[in-house]
Amino acid sequence: MDTPAQHTERDRSSEPDAGSGEGSRFSRTRARLVAALPWRRVLAGAVLATAALLLCSSYVVQPFLIPSGSMEPTLKVGDRLLVNKLAYRFGAEPERGDVVVFDGTGSFVREDPDADSPTGAARGAAASLGLAEPADTDFVKRVVGVGGDRVVCCDARGRLAVNGTVVDEPYLYPGDTASRVPFDIVVPGGALWMMGDHRSRSSDSRDHLGSPGGGMVPVERVSGRVDWLGWPPGRTGSSAGTDAFAGVPAPGAAHG
Repeated sequence: MDTPAQHTERDRSSEPDAGSGEGSRFSRTRARLVAALPWRRVLAGAVLATAALLLCSSYVVQPFLIPSGSMEPTLKVGDRLLVNKLAYRFGAEPERGDVVVFDGTGSFVREDPDADSPTGAARGAAASLGLAEPADTDFVKRVVGVGGDRVVCCDARGRLAVNGTVVDEPYLYPGDTASRVPFDIVVPGGALWMMGDHRSRSSDSRDHLGSPGGGMVPVERVSGRVDWLGWPPGRTGSSAGTDAFAGVPAPGAAHG
């Protein structure tokens, strides 16, 4: 008696075609998604890392690229600094001799017209990571006078005096005097008198004596204190402070 032939293989007509149809499209789509996953993870990781760096740069430590020689020999062109943004965050204020980064908008420069543009935003992000020169409104200078100080320059030996006390400044560029421009100013409360260490090449508070504000930088415009030098390798380490102002009396206690 004959029996029906037994199928030794599955009927392929019941399966999705291997080369076309919904099953094939699904397989190809799934393969593309699987292949794209590593790149998506890399991209997501890069975005998160950049966001973390920007957050750290905004509130903790900011890289800063030195674009000019106005702070030589303390800081040189191409140096990359690490600015301590917590230095003045909890009630402390800048002191005489501190090297600080600040926003000069309204004191050293007018409003930045590119600040709100996409190009300006991209440049600002790159600068905050130390990958580009800082914005034209960002400066690094030394605090020479704080609120209430009387700063006078210069005596017969080219030195300045703060609250009646002559200050020898060992950080000045060799051959420079304290200033080639004489001045006699009193720093208002809540403001700072800023000068570069390479006085003959620094555009600082002296250049804005006749401007609104008289070259004074509001304390709230200070971003942070330069505490570390991160590049080049031969100059890395903590930024040395100065005791040049150690003998300066408090405002109101001046002598002479």
